[in-house]
Amino acid sequence: MHLPVVDFQSPTAPQEFCKSLHETGFGVLKNHPLQRDLVEGIYDEWLAFFKTEAKHQYLQDPVKFDGYFPPNVSETAKNNTKKDLKEFFHIYPWGRYPTEVSDAARRYYVQGSQLAATLLNWVEDNSPPEVKARYTEPLPKMIEGCDQTLLRVLHYPPLHGDEEAGAVRAAAHEDINLLTILPAATEPGLQVLGKDKFWFDVPRDFGLLIVNIGDMLQEASGHYYPSTSHRVLNPTGEAATKSRISLPLFLHPRREVVLSERYTVGAYFNERMEELKGGKK
Repeated sequence: MHLPVVDFQSPTAPQEFCKSLHETGFGVLKNHPLQRDLVEGIYDEWLAFFKTEAKHQYLQDPVKFDGYFPPNVSETAKNNTKKDLKEFFHIYPWGRYPTEVSDAARRYYVQGSQLAATLLNWVEDNSPPEVKARYTEPLPKMIEGCDQTLLRVLHYPPLHGDEEAGAVRAAAHEDINLLTILPAATEPGLQVLGKDKFWFDVPRDFGLLIVNIGDMLQEASGHYYPSTSHRVLNPTGEAATKSRISLPLFLHPRREVVLSERYTVGAYFNERMEELKGGKK
């Protein structure tokens, strides 16, 4: 699988980016408008936060899903029985936010959401007519007024050798939402499953932005844009002693939006949440 790196500033960027999304489910952007120093600062201060006990003051709300998710309540991917080896914090515009860190992640949330809206415009404009006709409303409009877009600050702790057999940092999975945007993480490990069923490393040069299709856009586009499986491998050797921080922004439409004849966003989301709780497909 080849994941081309598309120059965001190029006049042909929308077409090249959407071609990559259609063929692989992933797009990789360089020279994008998200500030590198902002991302680096978030990585540094949140890594320090995850090393403190203060995080336990913000334990996740089982109804609203905001706050801190410790490893023992981490996710179990579809078709898996082992919890992922990670902890994370969910940031929503209405949710709790640690006083121990700056507002940098909140500022990134705004910037990332604005960029994601631009990318949805690209997808809308470059969808074939028969695919575009499937959308019950323009893709950018689907996110207007929605407060469910989620910024997740993810920490994959160092491995100590006593992890549960078969557990990995992130088992193979697909995202639920429309689009996910992800700056290159602090350490490698992200892989995508190709159509040939082989796993390929996703480029991770710092400054690149990884974008992938979620299940909701796959459903809305009649599978023209594929929600491709991806995973995060366990490192070996010296790399296993290092933390990995990543910052995915999951772009969500309003719950009442109709995705297809089968689903509204709300119905689709609820079904997937039940699947994740059980670790089944």
